[in-house]
Amino acid sequence: MTGIVRTGFWLGVYLAAVLAPLGLLLVAPTPRGGGFWWDTAMGLGFAGLAMMGVQFLLTARFRRATAPFGIDVIYYFHRYLAYVLVAVLVAHPIILILINPAQRAYLNPLEAPVEMTAGTLSLFLLLALVVTSAWRKPLGIPYDGWRVAHLGLAVAAMALGFYHMWAIGYYSGTPVVRVVWALIGLSVLAVVFRVRLLRPWRLLRKPFRVREVREERGSSWTLAVEPEGHGGFTFEPGQFAWLTLRHSPFAMREHPFSIASGPSPDGRLEFTIKELGDFTRTVGEIEPGETAYADGPYGAFSIDRHPDAAGYVFIAGGIGVAPMASMLRALADREDPRPHTLFAAHSDWERIPLRDEFERLKGHLNLEVVHVLEEPPEGWSGETGWITHELLDRHLPENRDEMEYFICGPIPMIQKVEGFLGELGIPTSRVHTELFDLA
Repeated sequence: MTGIVRTGFWLGVYLAAVLAPLGLLLVAPTPRGGGFWWDTAMGLGFAGLAMMGVQFLLTARFRRATAPFGIDVIYYFHRYLAYVLVAVLVAHPIILILINPAQRAYLNPLEAPVEMTAGTLSLFLLLALVVTSAWRKPLGIPYDGWRVAHLGLAVAAMALGFYHMWAIGYYSGTPVVRVVWALIGLSVLAVVFRVRLLRPWRLLRKPFRVREVREERGSSWTLAVEPEGHGGFTFEPGQFAWLTLRHSPFAMREHPFSIASGPSPDGRLEFTIKELGDFTRTVGEIEPGETAYADGPYGAFSIDRHPDAAGYVFIAGGIGVAPMASMLRALADREDPRPHTLFAAHSDWERIPLRDEFERLKGHLNLEVVHVLEEPPEGWSGETGWITHELLDRHLPENRDEMEYFICGPIPMIQKVEGFLGELGIPTSRVHTELFDLA
């Protein structure tokens, strides 16, 4: 299945899930005399409530469903659909008020029936959820606190919206429709149960033990963990996992990090983590022997998904070198003879995480490493500034269109590099990106 066909298929599945409740309205008995715009407003309300339910499914980390795209893409899809969801649900009351201005009274909780107030409150909670998510960093909201609030707002908004629809009963009073909506509501509850209770319980039974914490260049640390009393999990080089430290898996204090090590028979995992936020600034304080929990693997960013390439080109910015290290280490372990190129963009020479490791790997692989420095040291003869079209053209091999390309770093860098590769004639099907800023 090609990328376009695959994307079209899953978009079709999404639309079918969202529009299925509306399809019931075509066969179920409905009230008369509403009119086109009234029915449109009702339809938007039903569609919005269904979209809210699907949003829970998108972040439930179902591996088989997310495998074709990578969970990072699914999370970004979830993020942008939230804006569409808000637009749909805001249009629902606006249309009703335009039809009958007297319905503005329902916005007043002192005058409105309970079921109408529930709908209004659901919409306000949804708006609060989107605002605190979209502007979390500018508002200075800590990641861990935001995650707990995000779940609480989402569940409350869904529950109130569901009650609003159920209690009013307009278009949803027939037994068939009520059964379908009951199944939708139970499905959402099942997802929350699986994600917040069942999965943490399973993780609690399979702990990891911290074996090593070593300092790297560029305010980064490599944290090594090994499974305790179990075999760990197998992963493809380049994938990532959610890591929990100093907390129970039930505490919602997990953070996504790329696995920097290659697959190991003893289940050992290494994560190279840069000090960027409240949690990551404390990684250097972790002591060997502490308990950790790792939920993985996730992601489609791996050379193992593209084994027949003539070689691989890795383009990384900052800590985006972590998944590249995993893939290069795996290639070295496999004694891969193909030519590979690593472009590593950093601010200065002394802030390149895993720099020595990449030099070591040059002795085990047919590997060219191209460092690109914004602030080069005196006497530097390598590349400077930013990764550009001309820079890539200088270092890519003649058979560049037969290579597979992996890009990880800040989103602006990824977007520019994707454009440069397109200008150089690289097919988009050979370009793979990892978007590690999930929230």
